[in-house]
Amino acid sequence: MKLQTPVTDQPCNVGISYNDKILMLGSCFADNIGNRMQDYGFDVLVNPFGTLYNPESILGSVRRMASGEHFISGDCVQMGAGSELICSFSHHTSFARKTQEEFLGNANEALDRAAAFFKECNKVIITLGTSWCYRHRESGKIVSNCLKRPGGDFSRERLSVDQTVDCLNDMIRICNSGCAARKEFIFTVSPIRHLADGAHGNQLSKSSLLLGIQDVLGDGRDYFPSYEIMMDELRDYRFYAEDMCHPTKQAEEYIFERFILWALPEKERGRLREHIRAFKQSRHIPMSEK
Repeated sequence: MKLQTPVTDQPCNVGISYNDKILMLGSCFADNIGNRMQDYGFDVLVNPFGTLYNPESILGSVRRMASGEHFISGDCVQMGAGSELICSFSHHTSFARKTQEEFLGNANEALDRAAAFFKECNKVIITLGTSWCYRHRESGKIVSNCLKRPGGDFSRERLSVDQTVDCLNDMIRICNSGCAARKEFIFTVSPIRHLADGAHGNQLSKSSLLLGIQDVLGDGRDYFPSYEIMMDELRDYRFYAEDMCHPTKQAEEYIFERFILWALPEKERGRLREHIRAFKQSRHIPMSEK
């Protein structure tokens, strides 16, 4: 009996290696996979502006890394809902600080590191989360985070397939303009469902992302089916967290293993096993020390 609908991967034509410098951008799924890769010895930079969800916001982060232009006081925004913290519409709220000086110091230090890494990296892994965006009415710009500001400050829209394609093509063009290394790309769509829009709205959003990615694939660009693995192979609710949207730790580990088996050459898997063993040993606390 078959108790799963297996997702068959096409042979990987980009791949990753321990010799690569890898930039990872996008949703919290990028954080999850990227942090595991860091733990296991890969040279990875993960989301230097914090978690980003829509293609336009990810494109904005790529533009900023390429230019290296520092954030200034005009970029600072006080968060809403009674918070006195300062952040920007380009950052996740994990960057929020008590004062403008603290925020700008931290944000620009992270930007400097990211801009230097960006010039040297040769692999870019982008995880798209949603096509839904929030546009700040006053500035007219799509934001990475609404910072708990009043809903009336924003209009809500969904990027079309053509707009998604334009964003992805701009990312690719900017990444390969004036950099030391030619960059190859792996795209994926986050397996996390955004059910605030309803099941149908989530499917529309994910479909736009999938169609957009399909249009930009080619030489040096590949797609990993994390969304499809979650929806088909792991469709049982035991693989979902309590919110019924996010994968459990077991599901995250399964998808990570699938990604590594797909992307990492056989000759480097022994090295991976050594790093995993060393990482687990580093996390082990002897009973006598507990």
